[in-house]
Amino acid sequence: MNIEELSPPERRLWEAFPSGEAVDLSSPDPGQTDPAFAERWSEDRVVRAEVLVALLAGAVERTPGEVAALRLTGARITGALNLGHAEVTVPLALTRCSFDEAPHLYWATMNSVHLMHCRLPGLVASGTRIDGHLWLEGSRVSGGLWLDGAHITGILNMSGVHLVNQGGDALLADRLTVDANVYCDQGFVANGEVRLPGARVGGQLIFRQARLHNPSGSALYASRLDVAANVFCDGGFSAQGEIRLRGARVGGYLSFVGADLSHPERTALNADDLAVETDVYCSDGFSAAGAVSFAGARITGQLSLRGARLHNKSGTALNLQRIQAEEVLLRPAEQIDGLADLSYAKINLLRDDQNTWPTRLQLDGLQYETLDPPMPAKQRLAWLHLDTDNTGYAPQPYERLAQTYRTLGLDADGRTVLLAKARDRRSNQGPARKIVGYAQDLLIGYGYRPFRAASWLFGLLAFGTIVFSIHKPGVLDDGHHPHFNAFLYTLDLLLPIGSLGQEAEYAPSGVYQWIANVLVVAGFILGLTVAAGATRALSRE
Repeated sequence: MNIEELSPPERRLWEAFPSGEAVDLSSPDPGQTDPAFAERWSEDRVVRAEVLVALLAGAVERTPGEVAALRLTGARITGALNLGHAEVTVPLALTRCSFDEAPHLYWATMNSVHLMHCRLPGLVASGTRIDGHLWLEGSRVSGGLWLDGAHITGILNMSGVHLVNQGGDALLADRLTVDANVYCDQGFVANGEVRLPGARVGGQLIFRQARLHNPSGSALYASRLDVAANVFCDGGFSAQGEIRLRGARVGGYLSFVGADLSHPERTALNADDLAVETDVYCSDGFSAAGAVSFAGARITGQLSLRGARLHNKSGTALNLQRIQAEEVLLRPAEQIDGLADLSYAKINLLRDDQNTWPTRLQLDGLQYETLDPPMPAKQRLAWLHLDTDNTGYAPQPYERLAQTYRTLGLDADGRTVLLAKARDRRSNQGPARKIVGYAQDLLIGYGYRPFRAASWLFGLLAFGTIVFSIHKPGVLDDGHHPHFNAFLYTLDLLLPIGSLGQEAEYAPSGVYQWIANVLVVAGFILGLTVAAGATRALSRE
């Protein structure tokens, strides 16, 4: 490039480059600082992009003992800044500049790049390697920011950035690698999809106070995202559209504290198969219009839904199917509006609140060690009966709850749960089994009310003793005169097996024969139910 062809502002930049001196072309008029109105700026603030390319590509020899850098403020950059496949070894720092065309840095090797409070019609940095920071703080990028396959060894700072590409990709960062932190906070706004699938972040990912808008699809698509430390989507974070973290891994904790997610009648938060090394907080004002799903997630610590508001009336509001967690704090601010699916989840400690139980639950296969609070069995049975998925009969939720009570030493509550299980099973059986079931329930409470059987036995024994004391049955053999005992005779009738020598010697007649037959049948049925109850008790042991 011929230096004689440079304009005055370009010559200033050319001469300042070898020593890294900053060139400020800003106007003293505060109304002329906004890059959004760069087309109104005077010619003494215009710099051609080809001049920047020449400087960054080594057109100027560096001054020994000085650190070369391109530092420019308040310029309108015309033409295409094309550094595709270039190797740039000096820092690039542009502040409050406006680009007429989207810069192209694809597959370039760059030093630190600072584009702060700039206005760009797009930025293409696919496959770019930046040995240092990429600093985009306060800039506005329309038409898409492409960082797919890029590698940044320092920080990616997008604090206060506005990305606008409605209906398209506001941020395309598939397989992006950032060795340090990523900041999308302090007023970060994205109109369009933010894509981070397969991205790797060596530090923290911060979306605090960010606003994402893509109601027709995914607001944040970050499947298989890998973050070494914490992820913050809190402090006023809001999203219209799906937040997709399926298969992501978080090395610290994941915070959605106070976040507002909206994707009505669809999935607001998809965290299926998520892996988190510590805790997940969807709490303290967290609100979701649409499904929240942690199906198959593995959370080493606590999943907190304390103070949350979950709404998906026509479908599943909360999906914890197959989740593995040390603790789940299921105490939202209000009743969950929709189905809560806990089927086949494995939770060590489940904390809930009876006042905010959902109207519908799915509990089949749910495993837990402890429930807090440990309320009486009758109240917990109301929790089991919220399960709307039992079109047939699912015994596991009853067995799990009974086992929990027995572990706590509350055997009576455990028996109450198992009795309820037997009664609910009866409602799905055929007529014959129902009759037998009603008899078992009435006589001995399916073996879980053993004293009830004793009461029936003593009642029948007393009845028979009184009846046959008043009317002694006739002797079968007139030549034999055994001693009659009404108590032993009634007991002999009741016993289904064995003999006390009374029943074989006497034969009542008339109505008393019918009474004797009733005692025999009652004794037979009672014997079967007692045997069934004893077998069930032994199997529990």
